[in-house]
Amino acid sequence: MEAVDHFGGRVTIGDVASRAGLQLAQAERALQALAADTEGFLEVSEDGEVLYVFPKDYRTKLAGKSFRMRVEPLMDKAKEVGAYLVRVSFGTALIASIVLVYTTIIAILSSSSDEDSRGRRRRSYGSTIIIPTDMFWYLDADYYRRRRVEKEDGMNFIESVFSFVFGDGDPNDGLEEKRWKMIGQYISSNGGVVTAEELAPFLDVPPPSEESKDDESFILPVLLRFQGHPEVDEQGNILYRFPSLQRTASSKSGGSREYVGTKWSAMFGGVEKYLEEKLWKFSKASASEKAMVAGLGGLNLFGVIILGNLLKQMTVTPGGLISFAAQLYPLLQIYAGSFFAIPLFRWLLLRKTNNDIRKRNKAREQRAQELLSPDSSLRRKLLSARDMAQRKVITPEEIVYTTQKDLLEQDYEVKEWERRFKELESE
Repeated sequence: MEAVDHFGGRVTIGDVASRAGLQLAQAERALQALAADTEGFLEVSEDGEVLYVFPKDYRTKLAGKSFRMRVEPLMDKAKEVGAYLVRVSFGTALIASIVLVYTTIIAILSSSSDEDSRGRRRRSYGSTIIIPTDMFWYLDADYYRRRRVEKEDGMNFIESVFSFVFGDGDPNDGLEEKRWKMIGQYISSNGGVVTAEELAPFLDVPPPSEESKDDESFILPVLLRFQGHPEVDEQGNILYRFPSLQRTASSKSGGSREYVGTKWSAMFGGVEKYLEEKLWKFSKASASEKAMVAGLGGLNLFGVIILGNLLKQMTVTPGGLISFAAQLYPLLQIYAGSFFAIPLFRWLLLRKTNNDIRKRNKAREQRAQELLSPDSSLRRKLLSARDMAQRKVITPEEIVYTTQKDLLEQDYEVKEWERRFKELESE
C-alpha cells in the first residue's frame, strides 16, 4: 500500500516489487487482492503492460472491509443462536398467548358477583367466546399427527409458524461454492486461458452496454482465487491465463479449441451456460398450513383486542391470573401485531429482492447469449484465447519421485532427478 501511495495509485507489478522488495509473484498476488477489495481496476498500455489503478479512498474501503471480515464470524454465530431461539419460541409463544388471553377473558367474565350482571355480560360477549373456542380444534394434537400421516413432507406446527412469519432462509445458500465450481471447471476445460466475457455469465456483472463494455474489473476475484494473471495477445486483447488449471493428472480432454459461439456451445451441452439465482419464496408451507397459522394468529390478535377492552372496563384492582395478564398485556400486543407486521414487511422486501435477482439473472443470461453469437471482435478474442490455451497432462512416465516407496527403492538416477528438479524450480 505504501508503494501504491508512492506511485500515486497507479502501479505496475514491477513498481510494487521494486519498492516493497517483494518477489514478482508476491507483488502480483498482493495487487490482485488489494484491487479486488477496494474496487480497483486494470489498465493496459500500448506495449501490453498491465497497470493496477486504485481509487483515492482505497484505504478507507479496505479498512471498512477488514472490520466486516473480523465481525462477520461473530455475527454469523450470533445469528445462528438467535434464529434457533426465535424458531423454537415464536411458535410455542403463539399457543401460550392464545391460552393466556382466552383464559383471562373467561376469568374476567366469571369474576362478577352480580349474577344478573354476569348474565348480561355473557350475553354481551357471548359471540366473542363461542366463536374463538369453536376454533380451538386447531390445537388438537391428533390433528398434526393426522397431517404427518397424510403428508409426510409437510411442516410441523413450529416450522409452519416460523416459515409464515420469518420465511425459510436463503434459497441460494451455497451459491458462492457453486459459482466457483462452475468457473473453475470452465477455465480448466478451456485450457486455462479465457476472456473476461467468458466468465461474466458466472459473476455479478451489469447488463451489456457501451459503458460496461471495457470494464473487466469483475475478473479480479477470479484471478486472486485461481492464481491467474492477465496477458495481452498480438492484437491487444486482454486474456487471462491460469497456469495451475492448465496442469492435470487426467487424460480427459476439454472442448475443441477451434470452436467458439454456437458450435462451441453445442460441445458443452451438459454444462450450465450461466449462474442462475433462485427467487425467494414467501413461505414453503402449504396453503392449508399457512391458512392454519394465519387463523391462529388472527384468533390471537382478536383475543388481545377483546382482552384490552375488558381490562379498561374493570373498576376493581385485578389479582391472580388477571393481574399477571394485565402486566404482560403490552408484550401480548407487540407479539400479536408483529405476527402479521413482520410477514407484511418481509413480503414487500421480497418483491424488491426478487426483482434484483431477476435483473442479475437477466444480465448473466445476456452475457451468455453474447458468447453464443459473438461479433467479429469478440470472436477474434475468443479464438486467440483458444490458440493460447494449453493443457498439460502429467503422465505416470513423467513421475520422478513418489512417497509411496522408499527413496532408495525408486528406479531413477539421483543426478537426473536433481536436474529435473532444478528445471522445475527455475520455471
